[in-house]
Amino acid sequence: MSSLTFDPIRLPETCQALRREARAFLSEEIARGTFDPNNPRRGDSADGREFAKRVAAKGWIGMTWPKKYGGRERSFLERYVLTEEFRVANAPTGVYFTADRQSGPTIIRYGSEKIKADVLPRIVKGEIQFCIGMSEPGSGSDLFAAKTKATKTEGGYLINGTKIWTSNAHKSDYMIGLFRTSAPTKENRRHGLTSFLVPMKTKGITCNQITQMSGQREFNEVVFQDAFIPEDHVLGEIDGAWKQATTELAYERSGPERFLETYYVLTELVRAMGNNPDVRSAEGIGRLVAQLHTLRRMSVSVAGMLEAGKEPVVEASIVKDMGTLWEQALPGNARTLAAFIEQEPGNQMPLKKHLAYATKVAPKLTIQGGTTEVLRGIIARGLGLR
Repeated sequence: MSSLTFDPIRLPETCQALRREARAFLSEEIARGTFDPNNPRRGDSADGREFAKRVAAKGWIGMTWPKKYGGRERSFLERYVLTEEFRVANAPTGVYFTADRQSGPTIIRYGSEKIKADVLPRIVKGEIQFCIGMSEPGSGSDLFAAKTKATKTEGGYLINGTKIWTSNAHKSDYMIGLFRTSAPTKENRRHGLTSFLVPMKTKGITCNQITQMSGQREFNEVVFQDAFIPEDHVLGEIDGAWKQATTELAYERSGPERFLETYYVLTELVRAMGNNPDVRSAEGIGRLVAQLHTLRRMSVSVAGMLEAGKEPVVEASIVKDMGTLWEQALPGNARTLAAFIEQEPGNQMPLKKHLAYATKVAPKLTIQGGTTEVLRGIIARGLGLR
């Protein structure tokens, strides 16, 4: 049986200095009117592209990447601090976040030098947006059941099929997609998948909106009909992308964004409770904060493992699983505790507004980054239980 590792890592002073710098930058952006920190609808900012360029000017996109591609070769722990501060502030990071977190590192590891030289500097400058094409209708987060085909043709591949739950595909410049280039074998159902860099303006690609209760457009169904992808856009090994996909998901599943999606509910609940909550309310708040602190320590530990060059796939899956459950349950827990708030005029209205939105957002959280069932299968395999 494998053992789990969550080393008790503490953030060094360099991270604390960066935290202060990030808070000063965010305060300036809020004063500029770029975004409202009290509005959890991060995707609604019309100034997302310009914001991304100002973040890029600080050297904060691709900050862990090699300098030869525009990165700063800073630590994963420093990137963790930035992610935490920007997420808590509800900053509009959608333009660059996926590329910074996982698409760029995948290209660095598996892309050709031509692709690296072309794409990575544009990510670092905040100029382009990425989405991830993994889930499919009928298979969900079971990546190895993917059926969307990439068929070899002269000079490249023709892609036919459908990806689903693809976040921000309608806004993205590129997708990193997982497609079937060969049939799976009896011995290895993971065989036959290949990763591609897909320009989203390619002829034959259509994005259809999947409506959400929150009213935001985020999820999409992406349909491929003879979409031609050049041969040099293959990332890594033909038929062997399952190895790459599991590594990529370690980046996606372990960050603070996996438990801070509804964090604004907690801060508003504390505000509404006031400085002198009753014993029941104080106990409830304390329990939620203790759970959050535990998730944060686990996430920092995974960031430390990534910094050390490890691939903490199982540990990242645990952070995603527990984090999703916590942030999904937070609106309901806050609603229960809110029953004890004094009924002062106007005191509960901001909290009720946040609760209404968070309740609509919560169901989708288990879809992005892998469903609970799939994550627990990965955890079970990592522990030698299946």
